[in-house]
Amino acid sequence: MAQFGIGGKGQWGNIKDEPVVASNTRGTISYAKAGPNTRTTQCFINFRDNTGLDKKGFSPFGKVVEGMSTVDKIYKGYGESAPRGKGPQQHVLHAKGNAYLKKEFPKMSYILTTEIVP
Repeated sequence: MAQFGIGGKGQWGNIKDEPVVASNTRGTISYAKAGPNTRTTQCFINFRDNTGLDKKGFSPFGKVVEGMSTVDKIYKGYGESAPRGKGPQQHVLHAKGNAYLKKEFPKMSYILTTEIVP
């Protein structure tokens, strides 16, 4: 999965959970969370079917409807944060923002534009 939406400054507070009415299949977009009612602005796009997340309360709210081939090109080399991968540490990202990412993770992909399709 590709995670995005961690801000370098500020905190939006928590967003209440919603019932899971769609499955975490390839291309769906869901909020990340650390437990009940802990969603913030951090989201992820599923690269593959992750239906095991449905039982854990991860409720998809969107879907990539065009351009999944572009999503597939997102750099995956860093993986998760330690200890499972070499990816960014979220507490450092919150403190230092994109400057931390650009310095320590030069191959990281960025979302530059999005569009909401009615």
